[in-house]
Amino acid sequence: MYNILTLNKISQVGLGRLDPAAYTCANEMENPDAIMVRSASMHEMELSEKTVAIARAGAGVNNIPIDACSEKGVVVFNTPGANANAVKELVICALLLSSRKIVPAIDWCKTLKGEGDAVGKLVEKGKSAFAGPEISGKKLGVIGLGAIGILVANAAKSLGMEVYGYDPYLSVDAAWNLSRSIHHAKTLDEIYENCDYITVHVPLTDETKNLVCADTLKKMKDGVRILNFARGGLVNNADLIEAIGTGKVAAYVVDFPSDDLIGVNGVIAIPHLGASTPESEDNCARMAADEVKAYLERGEIKNSVNMPAVELGAVNGTRICVIHRNVPTMISQITAAITAEKVNIDNMVNKSRKAYAYTAIDTDGDVTDAVISAISAVDGVLRVRVIK
Repeated sequence: MYNILTLNKISQVGLGRLDPAAYTCANEMENPDAIMVRSASMHEMELSEKTVAIARAGAGVNNIPIDACSEKGVVVFNTPGANANAVKELVICALLLSSRKIVPAIDWCKTLKGEGDAVGKLVEKGKSAFAGPEISGKKLGVIGLGAIGILVANAAKSLGMEVYGYDPYLSVDAAWNLSRSIHHAKTLDEIYENCDYITVHVPLTDETKNLVCADTLKKMKDGVRILNFARGGLVNNADLIEAIGTGKVAAYVVDFPSDDLIGVNGVIAIPHLGASTPESEDNCARMAADEVKAYLERGEIKNSVNMPAVELGAVNGTRICVIHRNVPTMISQITAAITAEKVNIDNMVNKSRKAYAYTAIDTDGDVTDAVISAISAVDGVLRVRVIK
């Protein structure tokens, strides 16, 4: 029986993929085998020694202490692409909101309550203050062509926009899904200098923090409209607010409100609704549950943010799963520890990712505590797990 701790409300569509005969899922539990989480912060949480996996039902993992998990041999999963359509739809909505002044127009319309028969005339008199351009024929720059960026680019192209896409790390699989009508921007400056609208879809890292700032804003067209449905730190708020004040930026739509942005004319702050659809929550929970199940039952790793991807078949016999540092002689030391206990190795898979590596070894016999102790004693081994 596997125990799964849920730190947030996880969709039953996902939890339903875990057989109740083999899994117990609860929001309170000691010593869970795995944790499923959405937005709850885990940075102050003390992990049980029994916990081997954390699955984030979503793409961002800022709420999970990745480095600490890696050092404990805990595999951290996310669910890339599961909420992509939900975010794409909101981005398309944001393109229109940023253009047509729909939000301030609705707010103004509410002030007409009580005017009786005069409402019609007041509407016709006041509506000109909320005129804005159509998006058809305008140029959109998409920074980051991952699961969401590609959907946004293709959808905007279908709406008649001229789309520029920039992503130096564009995968082959992603490229196959991208419309051939999208302009391939070779530099960010090409986006900044040409596009009327810019939408950002990259992770927040040291390299991407303040991607939109005073220096980059200077390179953009006057009256540019900026959309941010990725992470708040990608845009320097102070620089952005100043650019709105000068007219350099016509509108900023952001899904990550902060105190300094709320109430600023030209800023449309949305309360993090990108993935807030029942379909998205179901998709994320389904993918997270499948990742946990594959790892616990077979030792397979897919969509991990801290460990290498490893495809494995069904377990026949006994499988030893070892998470260790990616340093020389580790494989020989691990296999020597196994064979010294007269255990035969049938098959072995080894993959690495930066400082860490994962080795899965299939054997044809029982693995004793002596074998596990011998492997665990190897300097650099972080976690040993046996699956039968």
